[in-house]
Amino acid sequence: MDLGLKGRRALVMGASKGLGRAVADALAAEGVHIVISGRDQATLDKAAAELRGLGASSAIGVQADVAEAADMDRLVEAAQAAMGGVDILVLNHGGPPPGSAQDLTEAALTTWFRRIVLSPIQVANKVLPGMKAQKWGRILTVGSSGMQQPIAGLALSNVLRAGIVGWNKTLSAEVIKDGITCNIIAPGTISTDRIQELNGARAAKEGRSLEEISAERAAEIPAGRFGRPDEFGPMGAFLASEKASYITGMIIRADGGIVRHV
Repeated sequence: MDLGLKGRRALVMGASKGLGRAVADALAAEGVHIVISGRDQATLDKAAAELRGLGASSAIGVQADVAEAADMDRLVEAAQAAMGGVDILVLNHGGPPPGSAQDLTEAALTTWFRRIVLSPIQVANKVLPGMKAQKWGRILTVGSSGMQQPIAGLALSNVLRAGIVGWNKTLSAEVIKDGITCNIIAPGTISTDRIQELNGARAAKEGRSLEEISAERAAEIPAGRFGRPDEFGPMGAFLASEKASYITGMIIRADGGIVRHV
């Protein structure tokens, strides 16, 4: 299916690896101009070269840390300068450490509120005027299945991502008449460094092997396995396309059936 995205301009945050990279790969295959961000310039440069190899009309990396407000402004300005504007914004960041609701501290909540809530909203607000002026735009947030079914042991993520759900739904109704859609793409357990990190932390805490923890988690998924990044990224490309222009304010999951409610 030709999604009609060739020549569109995308800013994909946290895209040197993992889920952000999966979305960037899918956009690159459609001929999109891409700016990616992350914390290490050498890794970004390598990823950008690979995206060009996949078919991106252009691709560059801009070093930026979601923990720093100034970096977020600089990132958007660099993307707009490189591409002449931003048609597609993919909001993505690393996840917080595991812990229970009883483990939550003011320091952790404050630190991660900047990364999970404030920075995405800051970046979106900075690109929205351009999208509204051209009457077309796509805002995609890489979320979590925990937005619909809280994940045990990930209280900090569950609490803060809930704020983004409310923001996305509210914004979607405000800007749809400007041709802008706002959706959340929510992964279940996808094979990324983040999943290895979480499984490793649980294995260390419980005194069990990583292989045992991974097998146990896979068995909890109706699909019986972890997902692959290339089973997640194409959803982002579809939602960024003209064909998805009537889909907005949604959380759309790629989770192998792990969320059990309808």
